[in-house]
Amino acid sequence: MREGVDGTLLEVRDLRVTFGQRAAWLRPRAAGRSGEFVAVDSVSLSVAPDEIVGLVGESGSGKTTVARAIVGLVRPDSGAVLLDGVPLGPAGRRTTAQQRAAQMVFQDPRSSLSPRMTVAAIIDEAWRTHPSSAPPGDRTAALHRLLDDVGLDASVARHRADELSGGQCQRVSIARALAVRPRLLVCDEAVSALDVSVQAQILRLLVDLRERHHLAMLFISHDLGVVHQIADRIAVMRRGVVVEEGRTTEVLGSPRHEYTRSLLDAAPELSGAGSQDGEVARGA
Repeated sequence: MREGVDGTLLEVRDLRVTFGQRAAWLRPRAAGRSGEFVAVDSVSLSVAPDEIVGLVGESGSGKTTVARAIVGLVRPDSGAVLLDGVPLGPAGRRTTAQQRAAQMVFQDPRSSLSPRMTVAAIIDEAWRTHPSSAPPGDRTAALHRLLDDVGLDASVARHRADELSGGQCQRVSIARALAVRPRLLVCDEAVSALDVSVQAQILRLLVDLRERHHLAMLFISHDLGVVHQIADRIAVMRRGVVVEEGRTTEVLGSPRHEYTRSLLDAAPELSGAGSQDGEVARGA
């Protein structure tokens, strides 16, 4: 993991997102109008160029809502999402460059890829959606380079998603995101559906891609152990609120909030983790 990353690429400022009526037991942080569910409450965070920020918390803490607001799939009630200091609106109102800049990698690669399309067609669709990102010249050669970039053989191009393993599907999802040359990847539980050994491979791939493509990432996970392996900084969410944030070594080594301590207690393999970098980030 790297120290001293300067500047700000992405800024989330006082973000608040509410949804409609929920059952009472699903509304532990409801406020305002009757039945209103506050999913995200005054969340602020930032990601610098080339930086990986981990957003961690239990299921239902609001992490995915933050992610979807960043890429324009959820409209916040208040607050702002800024890229290079410029506010971003809903996905349909963003410029082509803004749409390309922030790409999302979803939790379940199989559900995020069309089972009827070949890998070649999936990547070509990304290029057709964003023509300015399409490579000049031979697209087949460009496709093969892209697949190689994520550790896939060129022969995968002719296969459909339902013919691939979970790990291969997630590599295709990452390739689809990379195809439009983003500056930020928002990875929402991107390894949680994978076997542990495959998780480690995908984490190493993401770290490598950060280096080679100068990518920033917001890496979202419920697993503090996974976030420890990849993130430069960590923000901890609970019930829609960021309760603690800081350098990974600081948060894991000397957690200030009792909720962060409870997450660490649930991950005993991280005992003493604050004094060392994660294995993946070290290139193991």
